[in-house]
Amino acid sequence: MTALVEGIYISKERRKPLQTVETVQLEAGKGIVGDRYHEQAVKQLATGDTVKPNHLSLIAKEELDAFLANNNAQIPYRDFRRNILTRGIDLNSLVGTKFRVGDALCQGIEYCEPCAFLAATVHRAVLPELQEKAGLRAIILEDGNLEVGSSIVPVED
Repeated sequence: MTALVEGIYISKERRKPLQTVETVQLEAGKGIVGDRYHEQAVKQLATGDTVKPNHLSLIAKEELDAFLANNNAQIPYRDFRRNILTRGIDLNSLVGTKFRVGDALCQGIEYCEPCAFLAATVHRAVLPELQEKAGLRAIILEDGNLEVGSSIVPVED
C-alpha cells in the first residue's frame, strides 16, 4: 500500500481553527507557506533567532479513525490540529528518518504528542489515548510542493 496525504490543514493564527487546503508550498527551514509557524520562522530568521523544529506536523488517519470509533465521536480531522493527514504509513517509524512528502524532503524529529489545549478543545480522551499516536513533528530540508493525494516515501541515506 502506498502512503498518501489525505488532507492538508493550516492556520494563520494561534489557536484559531485550521483551514482545509488542497495544495501548499513547503519551504526548507521555515514551514508551510501561509501557516503561522512559517510566519514565525521568517520573523525568527530576520532577528537572528533559531527556528523551532516545528515546520510541520503529520497524523495518521488510521489512528484518528480508531480514536473516533473508540469514543463514538464525530470530530473533523482538522480539529486535531496537525498539518498533514496521512494514510498507509507508520509515522512513529519516521522519527530520525528522512522522507519525501510530495516534492519536499523532510526529516522526522519527534512524536507530536497531544497537549492540554487539544484535550480541552477536541475531546478529553485525547491525552490518555493518543500518547505516542498523535503524530510526527518534522522539519523541511528541501523546498517542494504538496497536494492532497501526494505520496510519502522514506528516503535511505
